[in-house]
Amino acid sequence: MPLRCSCLRAMSAGILLLGASAGFSQGYPSKPLRIVTSPPGGGVDFAARLLAPGLARALGQPVVVENRGGNAAEIVARAIPDGYTLLVNGTSFWIGPLMRKSAWDPIRDFVPISFMTTAPNVLVAHPSVPANSVKELIELARARPGTLNYSSSAIGAAAHLGGELFKSQTGTNIVHIPYKGQGAANAAVLSGEVQLTLATPSSVAPMIKAGKLKVFGITSAQPSALAPGVPTIAATVPGYQIGSATALLAPTGTGVIIINRLNQEIVRLLNQAEVKEKLLGAGVEVVASSPQAFAAEMKSEMARLGKVIKDAGLRED
Repeated sequence: MPLRCSCLRAMSAGILLLGASAGFSQGYPSKPLRIVTSPPGGGVDFAARLLAPGLARALGQPVVVENRGGNAAEIVARAIPDGYTLLVNGTSFWIGPLMRKSAWDPIRDFVPISFMTTAPNVLVAHPSVPANSVKELIELARARPGTLNYSSSAIGAAAHLGGELFKSQTGTNIVHIPYKGQGAANAAVLSGEVQLTLATPSSVAPMIKAGKLKVFGITSAQPSALAPGVPTIAATVPGYQIGSATALLAPTGTGVIIINRLNQEIVRLLNQAEVKEKLLGAGVEVVASSPQAFAAEMKSEMARLGKVIKDAGLRED
């Protein structure tokens, strides 16, 4: 009898939730939308503000971008799941909780709408490093364990996790040296203070062209227009892939009709030639996706990098 009552309560709650979702979906949207995102000035904020006007035109309602600090995801997680409060965030949204306690869970508390952009890094080295390809670099690192080092902008940054992933997949021992910002991390390689780094293509392109840095490969799964002619690291290290992404999400409980409508509009916007060109000029590529593909990729990356984080002892609590 208690079990039956429990089941009935659960069924009733589910029916109420479905009813609420259906109610929210009717006539959507009928008022302004709010996109909560990271502080102004970064790539995530740029992507949100670039797409907001087009989304407003498509939906026939104003779309306001609200910049918040580290609590952006928490605000959206607690919002009413009616499609009027959305989150645009970056890779740290689903990788950060793997490294430290978080007030939200990226899987439990959110519904994916679409990936928006991705920004791969390139693996570069000081010219004195006696290797000219990823294969030669791996051989060098294996022959001299613990003697090569690489810089990153901070512990937990894409360059840091990319370096740890490279070490994990190649069985090499390369020492991580964190700096305060990617500019300082790049400067350390230019001066020869460290041998390697993973950097955005645009930040090191002039130095590569001038012969002040040598480039080994790009971290995307496929060759990228952001680094023409640069081979992928994955061509030598199968399955290697990492980058900084931006994505659009909604609170858990948001109706399927709303999610599909938002996905349809954001994918259409992202595939416009003008939008692609502006994003490419900002150093990122469009990766519009279905909600299902986004969810699968996010879970896959969390599992893959979660193992790297655990093995490297990077979790802070």
